[in-house]
Amino acid sequence: MRSIQKNLDQFNAVGIRPVAISVDSPEESRELCQKAGYTFTFLSDPDLEAIGRYDLVHKGQGIKGHDISRPAEFLIDSTGTVRWRMLTENIWVRARPEQILEVAKALQ
Repeated sequence: MRSIQKNLDQFNAVGIRPVAISVDSPEESRELCQKAGYTFTFLSDPDLEAIGRYDLVHKGQGIKGHDISRPAEFLIDSTGTVRWRMLTENIWVRARPEQILEVAKALQ
């Protein structure tokens, strides 16, 4: 998420509006954003409603065996259509900002 924040101006320039969705409570997400200096939108989904709709529930992988979201990045157009996605089981593997920007430009 640090790389998203670092490249926020570039994302905005090509029409990407980053949004993070977490199983954390709104208070936990707010605290994380304040501590880390994130200025893009963070949404809270503790009941896994949106996370489940995108088939991203990582069963039993959270603290004390709680369900969490698996890492994923999506590019969704203004109609709500998923135009690109990167899914992984590894929390350390994420799309690089350059990769996201390249894909976004190719989709225009």
